[in-house]
Amino acid sequence: METPVNRNLKREHRSARQESLVGTASRPRVVVFRSNKNITAQLVDDDAKKTLAASSTESLKLKGLTVENATKVGEDLGAKAVKLGIKSVVFDRNGYLYHGRVKALADALRKAGLAF
Repeated sequence: METPVNRNLKREHRSARQESLVGTASRPRVVVFRSNKNITAQLVDDDAKKTLAASSTESLKLKGLTVENATKVGEDLGAKAVKLGIKSVVFDRNGYLYHGRVKALADALRKAGLAF
């Protein structure tokens, strides 16, 4: 079992890491959320506290959480970002490992023309 001191150190480290990921209007943050059934990605402007665009497997009516569906979500969000004139973003994987579905979503965003 972990001691409370170690838990608090982990929380402080996670908080410090999150503070460095800030999206602006010119370079918004792409936030990834992955559940057991869906994957969601949003473009967030932290200065205005506003979501610029979002895409998910639910909104695209895709069944199952697969790498292919994560790629489709990334392509959809990338197309929306390009339509808004966004070329560069900050990728916030939200603590998930950069592997599998999260990586597929990121690769699809890069393929759509976003740089991060």
